[in-house]
Parts: sequence; C-alpha cells; structure tokens
Amino acid sequence: MSEPQPSGRVRHAGEVFTVFLGLGLTSFGGPIAHLGYFRRTFVERRKWLSEAAYADLVALCQFLPGPASSQVGMGIGLQRAGLWGLLAAWLGFTMPSAVLMVGFGYGLDALGGAADAGWVLGLKAAAVGVVASAVWAMARTLTPDLKRAAMAVAALAAVLLSPPAWTQLVVIAAAALIGLVWLRPSAPVPDSELKIPLRRRTAIASLIGFAVLLIGLPILAAATGNPALRLFDGFYRSGALVFGGGHVVLPLLDAVTVQPGLVSHDTFLAGYGAAQAVPGPLFTFAAFLGYVLNAWPNGLLGAAIAVVAIFLPSALLITGALPFWNQLRHAPQAQAALMGVNAAVVGILAAALYQPVFVSGVTGPVTLILALAAFAALTFTRTPAWLVVLVAALAGGLLL
Repeated sequence: MSEPQPSGRVRHAGEVFTVFLGLGLTSFGGPIAHLGYFRRTFVERRKWLSEAAYADLVALCQFLPGPASSQVGMGIGLQRAGLWGLLAAWLGFTMPSAVLMVGFGYGLDALGGAADAGWVLGLKAAAVGVVASAVWAMARTLTPDLKRAAMAVAALAAVLLSPPAWTQLVVIAAAALIGLVWLRPSAPVPDSELKIPLRRRTAIASLIGFAVLLIGLPILAAATGNPALRLFDGFYRSGALVFGGGHVVLPLLDAVTVQPGLVSHDTFLAGYGAAQAVPGPLFTFAAFLGYVLNAWPNGLLGAAIAVVAIFLPSALLITGALPFWNQLRHAPQAQAALMGVNAAVVGILAAALYQPVFVSGVTGPVTLILALAAFAALTFTRTPAWLVVLVAALAGGLLL
C-alpha cells in the first residue's frame, strides 16, 4: 500500500493536532477512559475509521509493549495523515499533561520537596489505592485460570526476591516462552479491516530502528558515560519493555530513577499520585521525573529527554507493526506468548505495589485508611481517579 502524498499529510496533520489537543486537555480517567473518548470522537462523530478497524487498532496496541491509549492515538493519526499525523496526534494528546507534570515538579522544587507535607502524604496514599485497584482489575482479566495465576505468583516472587531491574526482563522473556508451550489461545479471528497508508519498507525500517536503539543505547551510554544519553536509554527501555501500559511502567521507572538515587521515594510517589489527577496519558509522569532529577540533566531538558525517550518506542512499534498486523493476529504462537507475558505483568505490578508503593506510601493508620478508601472508591464505584487523588491530597493536608 502506498503512502499518501505529502500535500495530503500536511493538510490533515493540523486537523489531527487540533482534535487531539482537545482530547489531551479533557481526557481524564486513564487508558480505558481514553479509548472510550477516542471511539466516540473518531468512530462515531468524525468517522475517520470504522468500528471494526478501531477494534483492530485497539487489539494491536494491547498486543504491543507501551502505553495502549497513546499508541491507539498514534495509530489514528497515522491512518489519517501518515507519519506527520502520528507526530501531530502524539503532540496534541501528550503536551497538556506533560506541561502540568513539569509544573508540579517546579512546585515541589519551590517548596523544597515538601516530602513531609500532609497533602504529599495524601498523594502517596492515593497512589497505593490506585496501583492496588489496577492489580485487582488486571488480575481478574489477565489471570482467569490456575495456570496464569501461578505464572503471576511466580513473577511476583522472582521480582521481590531479585530486585535488579534486569530481573523483570528475564521474567517477561521466560513468561513468553512458558506461554508458548503451556497456554492455548482462543478461537481464530477474522481478517482485519484496518488499512494503513504505509509502505512495508517504512515499517521494517521502524522495527530495525526500535531494535537498534534498544540494544545500542545501553552500550553507547556505558561507553561514553554521558548522563543525558544514560537518561535517554533508561526511559527508552522503560517505554520499550512495559507490557500492559499505564501503571505497569511504575517498577521500570523506579529502577531508572529511584534505585540509582536520582529521585527519592517520597518525591517519586508524590509525582505518581499527581499523575492520576491530570488528563492525558499516565506516561507523562516521565516529564515530572526528568524535571526533578537531583543531577544533570534535570529541569526542562531532563523533562524533554524523558518524555521523548519513553514514547519513542511506541511510535516506532506502531509504525512497524501496523502493516503486518493481519498476519500477526492470526498466529496462535504470538497469542499464546502474549497470554504468558500478560500473566507475568500482573505479578510484576503486584511486586511494585508492595515495594516501593505500599512500603513508602503507608506510613501510619491515617495513610492506611486513605489508601483503603482510594482502593474501594476506584474498584467498587465509578469515582474517577483524578477526583480520588484530589480528595486524598486534601484529606492528607487536613489530617496529617
């Protein structure tokens, strides 16, 4: 399939940016809510793609590592206006929350970190409830049988007993192999209706670029010792190796920033709590982390490096995978491997719930009550996450 002409790409890219900017300013509620906003906007109202094509795009983005809702947005932009559309969709949807997270980081700096402030303790307690709710929901969906539940427990044990960041990579790879030989996918799926105006050679170049950066960045960063390159490498790997998106990136970002001593546990959890209260993708938490690093590059440069690096793998993967999606979705081996990876993801996130989230976020009876209340509100009611976080911060300010 040939790519659209340059004039068509440029003509539609501005429209893509405008629509996604509006979504970036108003899309509260996390990835699942974002997918609902996208469907209403692009399938029902603007009719940029059909219901079946949209469902296929969502399925592909659930299959790939990275933030699913952001990848769906990139795919819609790519389908509408080529590579320029992908860039426009990402900028529009990501920029508002990234700016807000940098502003929060600036506020914490101006207050000297405010680690012991009551409202910060409330944010940290809310983060416990948010992650616990995510673990609960993912476990019900991704580990519905004894085999996958056992894989999740094994992943939990492996990550807790062997803290190094590379353990997570080994666990994911092992889960894919176990899924390949132990699990059986569901019934065959029909052909895809998703049509993307992209040459296969462009897709192959994107996949090669993804792999070269994933392998080459750590080597180059170690060889040069350059802090900016090391930062880019850490956030790139976090974006490239996180299956399940959203909250699952938490342990990877902890390994990149907290474990090396670049960000304190308190600041990390305060920022993570604040990330629940802004619209747009949760991965813009990276902007906050890049800004508050205690070593160069930090500030606006660190924020920019972190945001670009964590989203770049998604852009390369969605560009590389879309032209091959119809063949991939029919491969039972790929489906079985993904089932295993998803089960392991539940265990990895459960490990992060314990350390660092619970250990740092629950400091006494009041924070425990706030964390339990946040979990209950998110799990058993329709209360939006941003409201839960704001109420927890307010309660922390009044009670702690």
